[in-house]
Amino acid sequence: MPELPEVEVVRRGLERWIRGRTVADVQILHPRAIRRHLAGPDDFAAQLTGRRLAAAHRRGKYLWLPLEAAGQDAPDRSVLAHLGMSGQLLVQPHEAPDEKHLRIRVRFADTLPTELRFVDQRTFGGLSLHDPVPGDFEGLPDVIAHIARDPLDPAFDEAAFHAALRRRRTTVKRALLDQSLISGVGNIYADEALWRSRLHYDRPTATLTRPRSAELLTHIREVMNEALAVGGTSFDSLYVNVNGESGYFDRSLDAYGREDEPCRRCGTPMRRRPWMNRSSYFCPRCQRPPRV
Repeated sequence: MPELPEVEVVRRGLERWIRGRTVADVQILHPRAIRRHLAGPDDFAAQLTGRRLAAAHRRGKYLWLPLEAAGQDAPDRSVLAHLGMSGQLLVQPHEAPDEKHLRIRVRFADTLPTELRFVDQRTFGGLSLHDPVPGDFEGLPDVIAHIARDPLDPAFDEAAFHAALRRRRTTVKRALLDQSLISGVGNIYADEALWRSRLHYDRPTATLTRPRSAELLTHIREVMNEALAVGGTSFDSLYVNVNGESGYFDRSLDAYGREDEPCRRCGTPMRRRPWMNRSSYFCPRCQRPPRV
């Protein structure tokens, strides 16, 4: 599942290549790709056609494109994109061959020779239209209003985050993956930040002091910014930017995917443990498990 850096890379690409363009035509090639738009494919295409796309925004792992409304300060609807496990938003030349798993094509009413394509092999992602939260000038779709701000958001409330950690009876990695508490962090970057913080994934959140939670946030931001600088983490061809290019942060990972390899800090072989239908990677020496 793509995490904040991978989704932000896509958002930046949309901002560069799609912002301000008016939709001329929408082709729905697989109805499952718009299953979250309950009014159906024809309504989805009709509502987009003739509308101008505003700046791309992101909240955690979700992207949205507000539809500019003439004479209004705030958008009346937004296109919400959820990439799921294999979704790609690609800006392609008109003449480029169709991808095998092309689901939606959006063409524009201008002379630029590119179109927007939604490609999704596993069809877990999709596009949908939603009303924005009332008064939100960025057009935040109401269906994701419960998603917390992410640690790279200037409005992220560190004091509230620490207080929530202390209140919750859970473990630190579970808390980091709770998108209502902090968004954008997934399995990869949680393991990386925990390794940098020398915290075991099963450490109870109630035991984290304010300095320790602040240190953890610092490492989350560091690892995400480093991943952004190289285009995110790409383990296979499914994780690409809007131009189809892979990221390279997987070459710099300190924890995730490094089972039995030496810890870059102390040399101890890294371990992997099953965790919530996923895996957790950690150093048994640097990240001591909590006492039972």
